[in-house]
Amino acid sequence: MNRALRRFAPVALAAAAAALLLAGCSGDPAPEPTETPEAAACMEVESGSLSDGVTVEGEFAGSPTATFAMPLEADEIERTVAIEGDGDETVAGDPMNVVVSAFSGTTGTKLFSQPTTMTVGDPQVFESFLAGIDCVPVGSRTVTVAPASTLYGEEGNETIGVAPGETVVIVVDVVEVQKPLTPAEWTENVPEVEFGADGEAPTVTLPATPPPAEYQLKVLEEGDGDTVGAGDTVTLHYQGTSWDTGEIFDQSYGGEPAAFATDEVIQGFGSALVGQKVGTKLIVTIPPEYAYGTDPAAADLGGQTLVFLVEIEGTEPAA
Repeated sequence: MNRALRRFAPVALAAAAAALLLAGCSGDPAPEPTETPEAAACMEVESGSLSDGVTVEGEFAGSPTATFAMPLEADEIERTVAIEGDGDETVAGDPMNVVVSAFSGTTGTKLFSQPTTMTVGDPQVFESFLAGIDCVPVGSRTVTVAPASTLYGEEGNETIGVAPGETVVIVVDVVEVQKPLTPAEWTENVPEVEFGADGEAPTVTLPATPPPAEYQLKVLEEGDGDTVGAGDTVTLHYQGTSWDTGEIFDQSYGGEPAAFATDEVIQGFGSALVGQKVGTKLIVTIPPEYAYGTDPAAADLGGQTLVFLVEIEGTEPAA
């Protein structure tokens, strides 16, 4: 697994926040997750002087700033609810659409700010990230001060600039419970697709129209293999183009096929795969709210409508 990005690079498919959230994606042995899988159990995490001392500014679900006394050194996790939402309280098993932002406790530098999805109580996720979404009302903004021992340890994470043994400040905007997403049939202003010879990248020509506002999919060629299920790991070739810039931002063509679980990628991409058969070729247009969010400042592809051409080569059921 990419050590730094799961929903950001291969882009859009694999992003910055998500792999960083996973225990075992740093270099150290995976820390023991807190016992959060039980539906009724909440983490034992409280606010403290360090988390209370962090001032966060910026639009909710955007790309916030955080200021605090530096260097910040913590011995245990502290969490403060900076904004208390008015929605239902999150419970274990809820897949939450969130915006996660992280800051160096030593320099205050923003390490990343990324829309992603986290499941409350997921034992694969670092407890310091789980703390930001655990048993809080939807609509909340939380501030977690995470000691190195609960994240990247004495190795740190050089990919995003976390020094060995460094404390990290994590801001999580708990936006909403992720709802099932089904694309509409794409019938108008569908890009022209020309497939190349074996190993060559295809050509996708976007029409000279504004980006579609709706999440839409067109099957170019239907396969006859196994059907992709939710959570399956899918082997595929893909090419991603920004409708806003007309530029290809990432693709697997020219190399080996990629493999992604449908629940480990941006929502619009994963949902496009579920229900499709192996051998299918499809093209899907994904509005910003189902990709990297509507805020251009929150991510490199923030605010942009994305188009993916996909060829599904295989699928493996979720464990």
